Amino acid sequence: MSVTVRNLPIVHPQPDGGRFIDVLMGRVRDAPPPLVEYLVDDVVMRPIVTELMGQSWVEGIGDRESQRAHLDRFIEFWYRMGYDFVRFEQGLGFDVNQLVIPDTAPGSEKQRAWADEHHGSIQSWEDFERYAWPTVAEMDFSPFEYLNDHLPEGMGLMTCHAGGVFEHLSQIMSLEGICLALYDDPELVKAVSDRVGELMSGFYRHLLDLDRVIAIFQGDDMGFRTATLISPSDLKTYVLPWHKRFAAMAHERGLPYFLHSCGNIEAIVEDLISEAGIDGKHSFEDAILPAEAFQARYGGRIAVLGGVDVDILAASTPDQVRQRTRVLMETCGERGRYAIGSGNSIPSYVPVANYLAMVDEAVGYAASH
Repeated sequence: MSVTVRNLPIVHPQPDGGRFIDVLMGRVRDAPPPLVEYLVDDVVMRPIVTELMGQSWVEGIGDRESQRAHLDRFIEFWYRMGYDFVRFEQGLGFDVNQLVIPDTAPGSEKQRAWADEHHGSIQSWEDFERYAWPTVAEMDFSPFEYLNDHLPEGMGLMTCHAGGVFEHLSQIMSLEGICLALYDDPELVKAVSDRVGELMSGFYRHLLDLDRVIAIFQGDDMGFRTATLISPSDLKTYVLPWHKRFAAMAHERGLPYFLHSCGNIEAIVEDLISEAGIDGKHSFEDAILPAEAFQARYGGRIAVLGGVDVDILAASTPDQVRQRTRVLMETCGERGRYAIGSGNSIPSYVPVANYLAMVDEAVGYAASH
């Protein structure tokens, strides 16, 4: 791996999940911004584990021993890269229609799947009654439990149900289908959203019993470049009450509730803060609203997570990535309640050198302050 890094992997990490939360909740004001990330694709993670950390890679498919070996590498990645936590998600298996093609990122052997936007699994009440709803009792929580029991001292677990209520609702019904149903049969939309929300609530009752969880970090993409995907009023009716429920469940355990949501969701941000009760926002795109501009509006009330635009991470040079990372640390970091990371996630098409440049710059900055 011909990548120049000065601080990685960290030889003697000193993770502190409690301090991470204290920074984001504003209880610690004079600390450099900690690292945060939503997802790191295996295509990026694997060469770092094998070439930078010198460990074998295990795919995690097959028997339980292979799965646990994969989780061990997963933990080691987050630990040696300087994170105070492992972020992990899995979810209930909702049946959706998908379009699948091979991933075109160099070195990837995975498949990419998109929800069918035109033909949902539920388009009528008859479909609703026939639908094979998953159950929480059938869910295998052993990966969450294994991570919870094998984290290094000081590390926490940030976790969630994979996919939010709106994401599952719009995929089960299809985006086109939900738009038609909101006009033709809003009760069907409510029935689907309520069933998804209740199942996710049951899922969270299991996750919140884990003693190393430091935050719920839920994803639910509700916007695109210029607006929310459905009207703000419909999101407030069918989706935001469930985020309020999940946030309340986390708060009852003394845990924060962070929300990742892509797109322009400005029309519902105030509701997410004041009504749903989110404690932090993740997912920022410079063409919509850069992280520092969002923080100037809302940073006194909630935490700001990430902000290095994925377009910069995917298409710029490592030096340009370092420059943008430093700007965010010196602006958002100085204001407080901020963690540095990508604006969205680290997908397979982000060059490893660029991801490492972002993390290396952040770790170096923290070491010097």
